[in-house]
Amino acid sequence: MTEYTPPKVWTWNKANGGTFASINRPIAGPTHDKDLPVGKHPLQLYSLATPNGVKVTVMLEELLALGHKGAEYDAWLIRINDGDQFGSGFVEVNPNSKIPALMDHSSKTPVRVFESGSILVYLAEKFGAFLPAEQPARAEVLSWLFWQMGSAPYLGGGFGHFYAYAPEKFEYAIDRFSMEVKRQMDVLDRRLAETEYLGGKDYTIADMAVWPWYGGLALGRMYNDSGEFLSVQDYKNVQRWAKAIDERPAVKRGRMVNRAFGEPAMQLHERHDASDFDTRTQDKLAAE
Repeated sequence: MTEYTPPKVWTWNKANGGTFASINRPIAGPTHDKDLPVGKHPLQLYSLATPNGVKVTVMLEELLALGHKGAEYDAWLIRINDGDQFGSGFVEVNPNSKIPALMDHSSKTPVRVFESGSILVYLAEKFGAFLPAEQPARAEVLSWLFWQMGSAPYLGGGFGHFYAYAPEKFEYAIDRFSMEVKRQMDVLDRRLAETEYLGGKDYTIADMAVWPWYGGLALGRMYNDSGEFLSVQDYKNVQRWAKAIDERPAVKRGRMVNRAFGEPAMQLHERHDASDFDTRTQDKLAAE
């Protein structure tokens, strides 16, 4: 390893390498003018099926499964590797240029909502579902929701980046973040030894937030062979919880929306109607 001494003042004078070098930059704001499309439903989602995006599509599909017709939505694909998140229209909805972003046109004044945790709370309060109204149950759910918001950067931007995406393998960085991710998995495992779901006996937005990240890790879907590397099979309670949620029909649908990678049958680039799951996946479109 080449020894590196940081300069007194950091300057952005070269690509930083790695998978996401083409879209990483130290400034905010749009890079180009591009309006966002608007479909027929009040709820307009602009996203990609990363773990953060899946949280929201699972929530919307779960709401629809409960019979909340007002949760019908249009989901538009934002290709982050192409820089779609830096278009002027997207930046207007989310000045942080991260997916997912939501516009609610159901009232006279449209409402923008960004940050995945914020969107989950917004939808839960709008439809009165998946978030307890009374304390202490409400506080427990929100605590686990925000546990995920604070913890997952260590899994994604920390462990995932250095284990799977960095241009070089750095033992110190991989060891540091592996230790933290395993500690987090132990936190979840201990909690799920006590309760069926993270908030208690009921499935809530806490589970919808945590599952795409840590459930995906437990099921071997994250960062190539990282499941074996982290011995995820040892977390028996997380395994039970992850598999149970994985079998929910709304979760299966939610995973497909705005998915632009993997098996064609699992990719529904845009979702505008429930029938799209049967007619508009990439395998179906390729066969036309």
